[in-house]
Amino acid sequence: MRDPGFFRSRTELVCDDVPLSAIADDVGTPVYVYSAAAIRTRYHALDEAFGGYPHRVHYALKANSTLALVRLLRELGSAVDANSIGEVDVASRAGFEPREMVFTGVGKSPQELARAVPMGLRAINVESAGELERIEAIAAAVDRVARVAIRINPDINARSHRHISTGLKINKFGVPSGVARALVESVRQRPRLQLVAIHVHVGSQITRVEPLREAAAFLAELAAELDSRGVTLEYLDLGGGLGISYDGSYVLSPCEYVGALVDAVRSTRLPIVIEPGRSIVGPAGALLCSVIDLKPRDHESDFAILDAGMTELMRPALYEAFHRIEPARPRAEAPRHYELVGPVCESTDVVGKDRILPALQVGDRLAILDAGAYGAAMASNYNRRPLPAEVLVDEGRWRIIRRRQTIDELLALEE
Repeated sequence: MRDPGFFRSRTELVCDDVPLSAIADDVGTPVYVYSAAAIRTRYHALDEAFGGYPHRVHYALKANSTLALVRLLRELGSAVDANSIGEVDVASRAGFEPREMVFTGVGKSPQELARAVPMGLRAINVESAGELERIEAIAAAVDRVARVAIRINPDINARSHRHISTGLKINKFGVPSGVARALVESVRQRPRLQLVAIHVHVGSQITRVEPLREAAAFLAELAAELDSRGVTLEYLDLGGGLGISYDGSYVLSPCEYVGALVDAVRSTRLPIVIEPGRSIVGPAGALLCSVIDLKPRDHESDFAILDAGMTELMRPALYEAFHRIEPARPRAEAPRHYELVGPVCESTDVVGKDRILPALQVGDRLAILDAGAYGAAMASNYNRRPLPAEVLVDEGRWRIIRRRQTIDELLALEE
């Protein structure tokens, strides 16, 4: 049985049997298209991989915080991981209770903490001794006990792109293990703070099991040490990072990923929290765009200029990331080499380098696949480009879940 999402039905590229060309005809391009069925399938695969081991999945809103998708994840039983007070507000509007949220982030402002502490979140994941002091002061001022987790930097190489590595000592995230031990000990003497967990997240788009297993074992060993000193935790927060296959290469399955985590921490008997984002929504989304111009590049290839680029999908310009790109309706013509570029006035606005596609014409629609994570979430108005529409396909029907931004809306705050 075919997995839900994007596939080719005869010559037509579809999302769960809905032709992408039909969506483009109606909504225009660029437009993000998501498969509700794929999100459900990918969430359940992770959740069910734990079997009977106690756990909670906290979807990482930074991957994609479009309200309709967050509401869908809530319906599936997910909790959330928020990286800003704005994401906390999105989660609240989607129906999540504060006890279903963890608040992460290396630079929580005083204003954000003043909002977050009184809410009674499941945990605020603390990044420094100074942040812990600020949380404590706010908790005292509002007569609350703040639930906190200490994020630890274990100096573990995630073996992914250097720009998405977060677990090395040269990275800005978390506190060294020695500092963490001192912070944990100090919390015991601070009545306005309750330590509920220790937390580790070593990076994103991880495709090998070793860094994940090593990080989980590190946290389990520290938890056992703390337990021997009388420090009782509610759970272990093992972060996220599970990668997806952008180019068809091997990646860990949910069972391999979860199995490594559970094996590493089982002896602690502590519940596990994970914070996946990309692995749930990444393959469930595509960015649909149109060819708006063609011109020679060299004697063997052409530039295909698209109406979507780094303002709609930052990853290729930011990380030199690869995304599969397919015609919605390929022409029955000889293939040709193309440099697929966006319309933004930057040389780095290249969506796909040296791609071979059936001959293109102006007006053809292309789908940039695996764009459900860090597509819409990282989109910008650079060059005064309005944000695209977003569409959700569910059970053979589709609907607009975010309409296309207008210039008037873009300028509203300036008038």
